[in-house]
Amino acid sequence: MSINPNYLAPCGLYCGVCAILYASRDDNLKLKERLVDLYKDRLPGGERLSVEAIRCNGCLSAEPFIYCRDCGIKACTAEKGLKGCHECDDFPCNLIETFPMPVGKKVILRAIPHWRAAGTEKWVEDEEARYLCPSCGHKLFRGAKRCNRCKTEVDLDG
Repeated sequence: MSINPNYLAPCGLYCGVCAILYASRDDNLKLKERLVDLYKDRLPGGERLSVEAIRCNGCLSAEPFIYCRDCGIKACTAEKGLKGCHECDDFPCNLIETFPMPVGKKVILRAIPHWRAAGTEKWVEDEEARYLCPSCGHKLFRGAKRCNRCKTEVDLDG
């Protein structure tokens, strides 16, 4: 399995299943507009978020999402010389407890213990397998409530 190192977000929110990455990669204007609506009331300064700002090549890339550029979690792990929270004895810390997106916090609390136990390759494999529609196998993104292909309702984040 080939793993893109830019997708290994230290917080455990694997970028390979992120709606921002999908919208950016596919230049999907409709999804970008939905993401602006989703984030505008949930992130600091979100009211200024624009469709043009919905772009990302992964948390650890040269072009992360605007809110991932100055991430306290990323700064903390770098300061400690860690690749991610899965290597930290202080997990979960206040940075996780105060994470601004409820779905993100839920996923972090699930993903980090699994990453720690399974290792990076298995963790990535499992994250990618988790975000497939159980009915038709279509690739979904974190936070999806319904498959956009077959319309099956899903709850894959827990």
